[in-house]
Amino acid sequence: IAQSLTHLSLPYTHPPSEMALSATRSASASTSGLRRQQPTGQRALVRTAVASPIEREVVTAPSSQPSYLSKTQTSNTPATPFDSYSFAPVREAQVSRAMTSRYFKDLDTFAESDIVIVGAGMAGLACAWELNRIAPDARVALIEAGVAPGGGAWLGGQLFSAMVVRKPAHSILDAMKVPYEDDGNFVVVKHAALVTSTLLSDVLKSDNIKLFNATAAEDLIVKRSDDVPGGRYVAGVVTNWTLVSLNHGLQSCMDPNVVEAHVVVSACGHDGPFGAASVKRLAALDMVPGHPGMAALDMSVAEDAIVNNTREVVPGMVMTGMELAEIDGSPRMGPTFGAMLVSGCKAAHVALAVLRNKQAAAKAKASRATGATASA
Repeated sequence: IAQSLTHLSLPYTHPPSEMALSATRSASASTSGLRRQQPTGQRALVRTAVASPIEREVVTAPSSQPSYLSKTQTSNTPATPFDSYSFAPVREAQVSRAMTSRYFKDLDTFAESDIVIVGAGMAGLACAWELNRIAPDARVALIEAGVAPGGGAWLGGQLFSAMVVRKPAHSILDAMKVPYEDDGNFVVVKHAALVTSTLLSDVLKSDNIKLFNATAAEDLIVKRSDDVPGGRYVAGVVTNWTLVSLNHGLQSCMDPNVVEAHVVVSACGHDGPFGAASVKRLAALDMVPGHPGMAALDMSVAEDAIVNNTREVVPGMVMTGMELAEIDGSPRMGPTFGAMLVSGCKAAHVALAVLRNKQAAAKAKASRATGATASA
């Protein structure tokens, strides 16, 4: 208060007693008319019965700028590197074009992808992370229904912070440079978000991977061919904004978009609003015999089953993570996350093998066609 009064070139007096404050309120009421009559554009000081800081009022001249643009620091505000901060000028349309032009360029680029990963939970992110490491030339679209990727891997079990990873999956944490405490047969990361944010950061830095979040995979693209087992194969996904997908029943039909791909990796997780979406759709199409659903929790066997059953479930689709429990009837593992990491990384290798085989077959076919044309 003394510093404020120094700024106003006024003498400082001690705060008034309660009796003085009462007198001040009475005096303030009696002088309210006087205050309203002060000429605008001049600084005026109105004194009341007790000489204290709360009894003085300063009327400043009208400013051509809004008040929030002319705020000044008080003398007791510490200096920072951000004082008198000012941003470069920009027009609103420039910001809009900066976002939309890049997004639509990405839609155009990834409309034909080498690999599409459906679901950016821990298994899906681990798959994208490993693909970036082993196949930086592959074009990968990562589709996530939620606004925030990461699925349930931002916390450990029952909303606790720590993440438990059973050995030897900790080797992936070492590769990610994520610190942990060693508890013997498992390690503990102090916060699950550290693992998920590291995966997400590494994936998003890649030029060959594009995350389309708030985007739902509503359906699959399925083609027929006599060259594949069962006569049908998955050739991509059908997409829409998640908010549209959730509200189809509230409006007229909102047609979707598509992303073609040589391989689809489904990491949709166990059953839920968008969970196990690929399993349920494949079962409805009679491309798999059914889906018994996830069995009850058994940590001792659940994680091994998820990793060992990570595979190409139908031509063109590799499945990873907890969605496998829905199609195989294997147990859930609860709050231990090593299987999600390892299954996702394994899915990357399986998907890459499928992709390379398709690319080799296409190249051989093109070579035969060229040879036939030359012979003719």
